[in-house]
Amino acid sequence: MTSYGKSRIKIKTSIPGKKGKEIIEMSHKYMATTTQTLPVVGSRGRGVYVEDIDGNIFLDFTSGISVTNLGYNNEHVIGTVEKQLHELWHFAGTDFYADVQAQAAKSLVDVTPGKFDKKVFFTNSGTESVEAAIKIAKSFSKRHQFIGFIGSFHGRTHGSLSFTASKALQHKDFFPLMPGVEHVPYPDPYRNPFGIDGYEDPSELVNRVIDFIDNYVFKTYVPPGDVAGIMAEPVLGEGGYIVPPRSFFVELHKLARSHDIPLILDEVQTGFGRTGRFFASEHFGVEPEMILLAKSIASGIPMGAVVLKSEMDFPEEGMHSNTFGGNLLASAACVATIDQLKRRGAVKNSEKVGAYAMKRMNEVKERYEVVGDVRGLGLMLAIDFVKDRRSKEFYEKFRDNVIERAFKKGLLLLSTGRSAIRIIPPLVITEDEMDEGLNVLEDSIKFVMSNSSKGR
Repeated sequence: MTSYGKSRIKIKTSIPGKKGKEIIEMSHKYMATTTQTLPVVGSRGRGVYVEDIDGNIFLDFTSGISVTNLGYNNEHVIGTVEKQLHELWHFAGTDFYADVQAQAAKSLVDVTPGKFDKKVFFTNSGTESVEAAIKIAKSFSKRHQFIGFIGSFHGRTHGSLSFTASKALQHKDFFPLMPGVEHVPYPDPYRNPFGIDGYEDPSELVNRVIDFIDNYVFKTYVPPGDVAGIMAEPVLGEGGYIVPPRSFFVELHKLARSHDIPLILDEVQTGFGRTGRFFASEHFGVEPEMILLAKSIASGIPMGAVVLKSEMDFPEEGMHSNTFGGNLLASAACVATIDQLKRRGAVKNSEKVGAYAMKRMNEVKERYEVVGDVRGLGLMLAIDFVKDRRSKEFYEKFRDNVIERAFKKGLLLLSTGRSAIRIIPPLVITEDEMDEGLNVLEDSIKFVMSNSSKGR
């Protein structure tokens, strides 16, 4: 595919165009209902741009939900995978051994937080990483209950769905789930059940959540000696891109350690440079006993992993396994992805361009009362719409109309939480490209505001 270079958004047809409509109709006929939100049929991509089947070029502020952190078609990753493809693309790594799989495990051990011996269990996705973590925690601790957080998203299989608590729809018709998961409030500085302004008084918000766990949950109905793990996202993903106060995870880990409870951090969305650090847990100064990974781990080739403290390894062979975890193509892509994130300075660029975007988004907030909050770390950002700034009432309809308008103008966006839009472009984005996208976003906000029947 020809590099777009300085090419920008180009909309040439109605969206979807003729070819796109045919594919969408075929998809509806033959594919089960999932989560499709925008009628775009991807065909080719380069960098931060994606072209649909009718030749329209979009700026992508979704990164495949934090998957294509290096942008589309990174040449080094392509070359590495092609080389592996011509050598050996599958070998049962859980039954035998492979050099590239061992190299991928070493690469992950080297970049993840934790000044202790670590091991890696490879999976095929984020939800499977959560499922593996559940078994690891139970096997290690000989306990069977867990603590999760309201607003969290950890996957959709039955074990991981038991932790997921971001949308009631995700639980609809699927009861009963795995028993033994108790949810507690997440320290959301903007909206929380304690009525605390967490931006003004972050320490009080942290104290309230820790006190709720320690003096309410542990003292009344969940014995801490029965808890196999506390699972949390360092930044809530589907729950609204909520960034907790910086001291929260230090205090949570301190509480967990006092009861010999492993801390399990789900970095499926926040990992591999997304937040301006290689892993979001580095922002909070914690070294969890387990880190859960997927999405950008292999630049779009399906893969996941659990990085665990070595002492938590399964005590016997055969207690857990899978067929495709650590597939050789995925392992090669994982090694190449980590290498490219370092060589291209993508993590630093995430921090730099993310700070630039945050400044611009705060300027948008000052201009429009409908913007209640902007938040995030690195290039994991969100803009939250409200009906009233004092009540902070969610404004889903306005948010949805902004996404629709931006799409028609060539910008791909995804929602998060009840009324927010996530800003998650590839980490290789430039400030000029960020400006292009934010200009479309602001124009879309103005357009929806100008038509009260659409916005309200």
